[in-house]
Amino acid sequence: MFTGENAITIDDKGRMALPAAYRESVAEISQNRLVVTYNPYERECLWIYPTPEWEKVRDEVMSLKSSRQAHRDLQRKLVGAATHVELDGSGRLLLPATARTTTGLKKHAVLLGMGSKFELWTESAQQARLELPISEADLTPEMENLSI
Repeated sequence: MFTGENAITIDDKGRMALPAAYRESVAEISQNRLVVTYNPYERECLWIYPTPEWEKVRDEVMSLKSSRQAHRDLQRKLVGAATHVELDGSGRLLLPATARTTTGLKKHAVLLGMGSKFELWTESAQQARLELPISEADLTPEMENLSI
């Protein structure tokens, strides 16, 4: 569905333009409605889902038993902090101020198409991740079986 790396500019009001290459798909999949939430695993990144994909993730996360601290934390970061947004006529979406502050997103960011969702990274964090190679010690059995 979504693939590619795009340099993004966030304006002074906290708006970013979704790259034109994705707009038709987003309109078709979710009628220009998206959900912005935290990446619970990496601080300098937001996740952006088309609404139908978000609803699947939300339901799965909320089915976890809230008696476990890790489950509650995941539910708070993903569902509790989720913000519904809609693309305006210029293809822009408003990123929540708290999400921008918490992740450190400033004027320059990087949007990655990650299949069924987008990841919005701070420019410096994405650059740092790219500079770190995956070492042999990091390989999982699933990765070793890939034909890449």
